[in-house]
Amino acid sequence: MKMSQKLPFKMPENFSKFNPKIAIIGGSGLEDPRFFKKIKEVKIKTPFGYPSSPISVGDFFGSKIGFLSRHGKNHGIPPHKVNSRANLWALKKLGVERIIGVSAVGSLQKSFKPGDIAICDQFIDFTKKRDYTFYDQETVHVSLADPFCPELRDLFCKEAKKLKIPVHKQGTYWCIEGPRFSTRAESKFFRNFADIIGMTLVPEVSLARELGICYLTLTMVTDYDVWQAHPVSLEQVLKTMGSNAEKIKKLLGAAIPKIKSKKICSCEESLKDAKI
Repeated sequence: MKMSQKLPFKMPENFSKFNPKIAIIGGSGLEDPRFFKKIKEVKIKTPFGYPSSPISVGDFFGSKIGFLSRHGKNHGIPPHKVNSRANLWALKKLGVERIIGVSAVGSLQKSFKPGDIAICDQFIDFTKKRDYTFYDQETVHVSLADPFCPELRDLFCKEAKKLKIPVHKQGTYWCIEGPRFSTRAESKFFRNFADIIGMTLVPEVSLARELGICYLTLTMVTDYDVWQAHPVSLEQVLKTMGSNAEKIKKLLGAAIPKIKSKKICSCEESLKDAKI
């Protein structure tokens, strides 16, 4: 007896005309991809609508990459309204096999200082009303025990050390719904279980896993959240974000050209034994 229904759409196949194997999904501070030479801007319609922005395909130190602005070109899409299914679907359709998600986060621990970069290995989902899967009409259970690509994590951690960029090689990202910041009580609660807090990782990371795409999160610590004496200041966040963005650009420039075409991870085998 068949236990699942047929999907109302076909899973994406590579659109080989452009075919960048690597993509950056830029959050706060990286909406304008002028740090690489743009070749083409691609608009892709998906079964879930259009992505947050057209995908810019360009040359990045000899590597062809795609860039997608998570919040739109003018930062007009709030975190709880980001169409992650369209974003990830479009990148897969374009031929992307590896994604580096960049975002700004708050710190929940004294050791995670504003200006640091965190390359997390775990996350906790505290969002409430997002579209978390491509499989609404089929039972699919992908494993997220280790949600981030180990091969990409290892490479970026090594390159950050070489560049002497303050980086945390491990950490837990607590993802909230947004767009508001935490209450003091919430922030004190969150810090018992996590190191940083943000609004955009979920469901981006889990959708990438469903598509068999390697995913890495690079987070820029901008503030100490509200568990410290002072509430989060947007002015402070933007100021710290400016200097952090330069560190991220240097790290991307050093690591991306060293990503090997042959994978040694198992990310693309995510659907093996996941379907009933």
